[in-house]
Amino acid sequence: MPSANSLSATPTPSSASVAPSLPAKSGAKPKTISDWCTPLVARLPKVSLADCKNSKLSPTGANSLNGFPVLFRDIKADAKHPQAIRVLLLGGIHGDEQTASSVVFKWMEAMQKSPLEFNWRIAPVVNPDGLLAPKPRRMNARGIDLNRNFPTPNWQKEAPSYWARVTRSDPRRYPGKAPISEPESRWVYETIERYKPDVIISVHAPFGVLDFDGPATPPNRFGRLIYNRVGVYPGSLGNYSGIHKDIPVVTIELPNATQMPPDAEVQRIWQDMQTWIRQNVAAPLKTAKN
Repeated sequence: MPSANSLSATPTPSSASVAPSLPAKSGAKPKTISDWCTPLVARLPKVSLADCKNSKLSPTGANSLNGFPVLFRDIKADAKHPQAIRVLLLGGIHGDEQTASSVVFKWMEAMQKSPLEFNWRIAPVVNPDGLLAPKPRRMNARGIDLNRNFPTPNWQKEAPSYWARVTRSDPRRYPGKAPISEPESRWVYETIERYKPDVIISVHAPFGVLDFDGPATPPNRFGRLIYNRVGVYPGSLGNYSGIHKDIPVVTIELPNATQMPPDAEVQRIWQDMQTWIRQNVAAPLKTAKN
């Protein structure tokens, strides 16, 4: 597979095929957690400024096209779990799925209240430009669907063909002209390469189901969400990581993009997710190591 460096060019698609790019922000760039949190929470249901600050997010070093940092946090497992598996938790790959980011903030709050058995790397807002657009939108500032921009095999042939033939060149699903051409998708790609997660949880909305790609037994249910395959798409994270890289990917599709589930349901999904990881990801890996 090509290296990240060889795939890092960022060609600009024609204006006829995608929505126009957003203008870059003028003035000083945000420097503090308050500067970053203030615009984010204005768009996120049931996430307060205090919630965002308490999440203790830091910049990854990768910035969106409009200069907003992709924020993350590592939260370590309790010392009783020295060989804890690594979980990559992603929210907000699509900017108009606001609850997908909000629920990750809620889970981060839960993580800080009790000991953890897994190591977590968390990025609640992978696509800040989409979220912070004048009207939140699926794509990033260049008009590219980040979840069609991962380097799946035969991407150059399959991704543009699928976009034109199946989606009828839907601008909301434009994959770009090259895989990982975008700083946001490239950060996810490089994180997978360096962090080497044992499992990836990616939160979306609004299909109201669970999807799964890769090795391991799929989850039957997280809370009210029931396993129901959504599909395999050229350039998707599930296809790239789950099928190509053999890293299990659970895609959580919340039932509504702008209205959060009840608090009790958010907690049930969180607990069921951990149970599934414990039973289907951690045990086989520990057995293999032994």
